[in-house]
Amino acid sequence: MKTSHLFAAVTLSASALLIGCNASQNSVFHSPNANPVAVETTSPLVQNHTSLVQLEPLISHSQQSDLAFNIVKSLTVEVGPRIAGSKGDKRAVAWAEAKFAELGFDKIYKQPVRVRNWERGFADAKVLAPYPQDLVISALGGSIATPDGGLDAQVVMFGSLDELTQADAASIAGKIVFLNTRMQRDKAGRFYGKVVPNRVNGAVEAAKLGAQAVIIRSVGTDNSRFAHTGVMRYDDNVAKIPAGAISTADADVLEAMFEQDKPVRLAVNMQAKDAGWQTSYNVIGEITGSERPEEVILIGAHLDSWDEGTGALDDGAGVGIVMAAANHIKTIVGQPKRTIRVVLFAAEEIGLIGAYEYVRTNKADLPNIIMAAESDFGAGSIYRMDTRFADAVREQPKALYQRLVSLGVELGSNDTNGGPDVSMLPKYGVPVIALKQDGYYYFDYHHTPNDTLDKINPDELRQNQTIWALVTAYMAMSDFDPRPAAL
Repeated sequence: MKTSHLFAAVTLSASALLIGCNASQNSVFHSPNANPVAVETTSPLVQNHTSLVQLEPLISHSQQSDLAFNIVKSLTVEVGPRIAGSKGDKRAVAWAEAKFAELGFDKIYKQPVRVRNWERGFADAKVLAPYPQDLVISALGGSIATPDGGLDAQVVMFGSLDELTQADAASIAGKIVFLNTRMQRDKAGRFYGKVVPNRVNGAVEAAKLGAQAVIIRSVGTDNSRFAHTGVMRYDDNVAKIPAGAISTADADVLEAMFEQDKPVRLAVNMQAKDAGWQTSYNVIGEITGSERPEEVILIGAHLDSWDEGTGALDDGAGVGIVMAAANHIKTIVGQPKRTIRVVLFAAEEIGLIGAYEYVRTNKADLPNIIMAAESDFGAGSIYRMDTRFADAVREQPKALYQRLVSLGVELGSNDTNGGPDVSMLPKYGVPVIALKQDGYYYFDYHHTPNDTLDKINPDELRQNQTIWALVTAYMAMSDFDPRPAAL
């Protein structure tokens, strides 16, 4: 839509909106038969309403656009897997720079991030006794290899990491530990944090007790023969042992063998390796603010992915959503008052490395960030917005909240951390939001070879794109400032 046509429509819409709107009403929607009420056009409430009405063409445009999906498709097809520091990661950085340029961003740059590159290599597991059969296994990210030719040993099973830490070392020494904790399905993914310590800390805790290796039930909600990878950690003061995840279906089989009270023995061969230091990049695109360019609305996602799927849900969807949202704002609304900064973070999967580097490099600029947010939970529909705004002003953008409700998004808590990569910003006084997605099926595919483009529902991705465009544009076009007063 041409700018002249847009603002003609805005003028008409704004005039209609002010009829029947008064300071005691929270909603920007009203009956067409409501009586006109005189209001001061300079009041902050009316300014916010007018700003929101200007965004209706943006909402309509986004609801009919497949740009976010097309971006994810481009990333997964033209780049594919992109584990930090790999050749795929380097292709992703070049892809991101080119895509920002194609989408018309005003400023494109990148920040170097030093990462350890890890290569998965060959992985195989077999039950030797009591009933020989193959298992589907994936090395956990960062794991060392087994000895050449693999290892075989008796297996001991524990229902949780806590059970393991309380076990007698004599019952574990020389054996393979199997951590068998089921993850419950949940819309908000709340059980992930309860199970993921098995993956992250299992090798250290098993090694302390003399285990030769650790395998875990995949951290996932599916019942399939896809294993879920993910980063694990070592302690320099504890011997390093190989760590892998078996599929949930195979974990069921192994558990059933233990139920027969017969010794279980496995052969495991994993040839992962550390490929040394590499340079990756945070890739950043900006749409420069027309009135207050020094004030920044930061929206982000992470560019890296694990190497077995194509990273469509984690986090290609987020990349597509935030890039498309910013593009739609510039195309339909025009140049925002504040700068919109889209950050595609490096190396999130191996420990938020790009995010830490962003904070270290930009610490002096952090007070200029009016709001930060991240999309990193797949492509399910957004149902709630949580915030971390200054309490004194949290209720000011009532028009925005009401419009979100009309789009199926409720207002939630005011204590969010905003998402993995932006979670370190609140301690520097940066307000954050979290646009909560329906993740009921997200952990069926998370970190598996099954994380591919066909798992994305284009309608749900379009809804994400629209909500992100609306919230980002509101923050970039209005005077609302949720930062603590000290900033």
